[in-house]
Amino acid sequence: MTDLTTLLEVGSPVAALGGGAAYARAKHPAVYWSAVGGPISTVRLLSSYGSVMEACGLTVAPSRLRVLAVKATTRREVRPVPPRRGILRPTSTGLRFRLRLAPGQEPADVAASAERLRHAWGVHAVYVTTVKPGVVELRLVGYDVLRRVRMPRKIGGGFLKVPVALREDAMPFVRDYRTVPHQLTLGATLSGKSMYLRHLITGLAPQPVALVGIDCKRGVELAPFAARLSALATDPDEAAELLPALVKEMENRYDLIKERQGVAPGTPDEEITSDIWGLPESERPTPIVLFVDEVAELFLTATRKDEERRDEMVTQLIRLAQLGRAAGIYLEVCGQRFGAELGKGATMLRAQLTGRVCHRVNDEASAKMALGDIAPEAVFAACAIAPEMPGLAVAGDTSGGWSRIRTPYLSLGDAAETCREAAHLVPDLPSLKPFRPHVPVHPVETPAPVVRPRPVTD
Repeated sequence: MTDLTTLLEVGSPVAALGGGAAYARAKHPAVYWSAVGGPISTVRLLSSYGSVMEACGLTVAPSRLRVLAVKATTRREVRPVPPRRGILRPTSTGLRFRLRLAPGQEPADVAASAERLRHAWGVHAVYVTTVKPGVVELRLVGYDVLRRVRMPRKIGGGFLKVPVALREDAMPFVRDYRTVPHQLTLGATLSGKSMYLRHLITGLAPQPVALVGIDCKRGVELAPFAARLSALATDPDEAAELLPALVKEMENRYDLIKERQGVAPGTPDEEITSDIWGLPESERPTPIVLFVDEVAELFLTATRKDEERRDEMVTQLIRLAQLGRAAGIYLEVCGQRFGAELGKGATMLRAQLTGRVCHRVNDEASAKMALGDIAPEAVFAACAIAPEMPGLAVAGDTSGGWSRIRTPYLSLGDAAETCREAAHLVPDLPSLKPFRPHVPVHPVETPAPVVRPRPVTD
């Protein structure tokens, strides 16, 4: 009886610790990784590094000098050697270290063994990136960072750069308009497309850029941000007037660039430019970011007159996509579907949109519209997004690279408040003044006086 009581007394703290660890792993994975998972995976990696590399086929024959040294000092069998490993660096989401590839190896050899390394070291995922020729970095992620998104504290932002989501390798996904000028974002209803758009607008609101919106759903998506918008069209008729104004603004900027190019023969080469970024800062026009929400509404027609208006708008969008980058005009096109069935010019416009972000879609054809022409293997990842994971998407570009990302939650009220606070940053663009949205002035509530006035007496 005494032994049983002792076992119960000893087992209670152990059970409590086990239950606490299981709870932390399910509800607070970051805490579990820092306290339990990280140290365990570190011990596994350090103790089994050589054998795991050999099992994965990443070891190579030792050098002649090493063979002679082993034979001269010991009688051990000369075994293949693993790649040289750098310093192990723990992070809040996993581990990082670098490998120096042996002669004859390539980064693809290590990337092909990523799944084996994940199971051997007990982590959620392993990602391989090339640092420089002959050196790769292994990023070990300890848990699913997309299940509960927490953006890193240090995010590399900047002018026309917006950290809008978190990638599956725990790195921020930064929307860089200078590198990827135009982008297509697809997603079904309640897939998180609007949340992605909110982060883009609030990220650009504090920057010296002009924000223009086309929202043919009567402005329900972009109207809350009207305080920061330089122009807003809420139906196809207004869009048919706004797009020619943007094209005219683009043509004026090209005239400015041409004037700058038409300089004296002795002008240094660095003063001759082919886009607005080569102009002096005092002469450089303000960049413009055009947000088109539900682009299919611009393509739908009911009468022949609507078809003529549609063809004009599509032509103007294609011109902005083809020529807008040099003039500092960038496109962010959003919708539920985007393909050839929308009508004339749809495929040509899609070809000009370098960046692609695909949220959950209703059919495989929609995923192929977004990613099939740049990364066919990413189509299956987009089709596997579950409805209970809003904000999860697959991001790619025309280089063929792609990754899964997820946008953190941002309430509409907070996003609108950010735009109201940055309303004074709306640039002065005369060509867009007729399309500036009307922003109602919120009445300021005057606080009740603390000291009451004395009553009037006779």
